[in-house]
Parts: sequence; structure tokens; C-alpha cells
Amino acid sequence: MIETCDLRKTYAMGDVSVHALRGISVRIEKGEFVGVMGPSGSGKSTFLHLIGLLDSQSSGKVLISGTDVSLLSNEKRSRFRLETMGYVFQDYALIEDLTVVENIAVPGFGLGMDYYQVMDRAMRLTEEVGLSGRAHHLKRELSGGQQQRVAIARALMNEPAIVFADEPCANLDTASSRMVLDLFQRLNREHGQTIVMVSHEPWHEEYFDRVIRFVDGRIDTDVTPDVE
Repeated sequence: MIETCDLRKTYAMGDVSVHALRGISVRIEKGEFVGVMGPSGSGKSTFLHLIGLLDSQSSGKVLISGTDVSLLSNEKRSRFRLETMGYVFQDYALIEDLTVVENIAVPGFGLGMDYYQVMDRAMRLTEEVGLSGRAHHLKRELSGGQQQRVAIARALMNEPAIVFADEPCANLDTASSRMVLDLFQRLNREHGQTIVMVSHEPWHEEYFDRVIRFVDGRIDTDVTPDVE
């Protein structure tokens, strides 16, 4: 599903070059729930942004389902992202003046889908994440955990093959975090989406099929967690 070949990212900080990624070659298979972990500054979020096409590498390749995405024009890259990928961020990134179901519907309108088809699917996703009673509430009327469930439903709107999640539990308490992770795990098992999630919490490993750990811009370990 995802393959990187000698992936590198260097940032210029004045006269200093910061090597965020130092040659990452890895394969992520279809249907895996992968945790990307490591200390702050290890390159895990940079890696997620590159494979999620939110940023461009300095060198190396990213292949998604065999497509070298670096060869796509900006227009085709945007379309590929919208059709193939869903995103969940730690700050939820909901639109303040839209209701729950309207926020979930946004990616569907981006693809030019029929209004009634979009709203019907958005309502079904609202129910799937356990928020049917909050469908017409605004962001300010929701808890953090509820907002993150809206963000997950929105990421699933266009039935993406891959969902990328960057520290989705960073602003949540443990109970809300477990609720979000349980939802990810259920969706992964029932719908077969590949999920790549950045996390810094060791206990999250119990949810992952596989953990790729970064240190200083390189892969330190790539293992299947030993969870009892």
C-alpha cells in the first residue's frame, strides 16, 4: 500500500541544515494499523506528512499502491489525496460554524458528489462514530473526545484506502483516548483501511499491529508489539 525508498527531508534553518529524515525505506501493507513512535524531534511527524502528501521530500521516493506520487502534478496530487487518503490531526481542525454532520460532509463536496448522497453518507458516519444525538451540534458544544470522533468520521467520508492520524489523542484524557483508539481499531478491522498513526504514548502500542520507532531521523526498530 505504501512504500518509501531512501526518503530524506532536510530543512534549512538559516545557515544550518536540519536533517529530519535520513534515508527511510519501509513498506506498509494494506490493512495494517501501524504506530509511528519515537521521541520529540525524531522525524515521525515529518514521515507522516511526506507519505500523506502534505509535504514534499528532499529526495527519495514515496509510492502509494505502486504510484510514484512525486511524479504527479499539483492538481493530480491534490485529487489523489482527496480520493485516496483521510487525515486526523491532534487539533481536530473542525470548522467552527458547521454542525457535526456538515463537518463530516466537507470532503464529499470536495469530490463534487451529489448533495443528498453526501449528506446521507455523512449522517451514517455520524451514527457509526456514536454521535447521532449530536449531529446538529456545533464544535463548541462538543467535548474534545467528541470532536475527535467527528474528525475521524470526516476522514472516512470519501472511503479512503489510507487514514493518517498525527497524535490524535494528544489533547485527550485517557478515557477519551481509549474511546478514539477503540474506534480506530474497530474501523480498521471492519472496513480494512490502512491506518498510520503517530503517537508518543507507550500504552497505545496495544492497539497497533506494528510499531515503527524513529530516532534521529532514522528507523530504530520495526516490530510487532508483544501484547498479552
